[in-house]
Amino acid sequence: MRPGLDTRIHVDLPHLQSLRSGAAALRFLPRQPVKSILNGRHASRLKGRGLNFEELRHYTQGDDIRTIDWKVTARTRKPYIRVYTEERDRAAMLLVDQRMSMFFGSVLNMKSVTAAEAAAIAAHAIRKQGDRVGGIVFADEEVIEHRPTGTPRALHRFLASLANANQALSADYAPHSRLTLNQTLAATARIVKTGGLVMVFSDFDAWDETTETLLRDIKRRNDVVVVTVTDPTLDTLPADLSFVVSDGQLQAQIDLGASDTRAKLQDFASARLDALMRLTTKFGIPVLPLTTARETLPQMLELMGARGMRT
Repeated sequence: MRPGLDTRIHVDLPHLQSLRSGAAALRFLPRQPVKSILNGRHASRLKGRGLNFEELRHYTQGDDIRTIDWKVTARTRKPYIRVYTEERDRAAMLLVDQRMSMFFGSVLNMKSVTAAEAAAIAAHAIRKQGDRVGGIVFADEEVIEHRPTGTPRALHRFLASLANANQALSADYAPHSRLTLNQTLAATARIVKTGGLVMVFSDFDAWDETTETLLRDIKRRNDVVVVTVTDPTLDTLPADLSFVVSDGQLQAQIDLGASDTRAKLQDFASARLDALMRLTTKFGIPVLPLTTARETLPQMLELMGARGMRT
């Protein structure tokens, strides 16, 4: 870890690599712990690796009758079965938001830190289970794409890009252009192949109907997991607080002494989270809600039921 680095504000590559041991208890496969959000009780169960058709062959005693190809059997008047093999691995694409909207935190971590740590934990877990890991790290002015591969060097490059994007964020940073989450999702929908896993780590600050549509479209061909990062500030807004906020270009002063201002901010945050959570009931997309007020790894272990594994 870089001397003097405060990992609540910024992460570096050694820190992201150090999360590997904690990630060993997690997995992103169809078989999930009883208490995992991904176990299919509310959201769709993860499909896991697909099956590749290999050949047709004569039925022999002991074969699973569910694999009989009835059309070929009827045509040849001899029972044939279809033989499949499981894919050796599958591709996972991790979309990680490192824009200025993520550079905020009021209790423990910056949102950008929580998202980076969560993505690193997921990447380590996915690689450990034998699948390929890639991702898209997107900032306000830059997008770095890593195509899914199964080598340690490729994982190292992805984590390095994530650390670099995270460290580029600062209160003085004023981006000249602004990449939106929807633009990143649209690009992902075009490049991602069928049968993979797509995970999105963001605060979803500009959530709208287009965001929902894009996630739904990606879900039609892939497993999708949404990891939303929130800060508890809006839950406990003090009535006597007045502060200045900035997006790197514009500034605005907010006076919470006005009860209607405080209520509008709280309603806005609540409505966005509610919309995200409805992804589960509408499309079967699991949502993992993370807060900046707690360490990232314990939250992920709880949400994915790392204890109480099914036997």
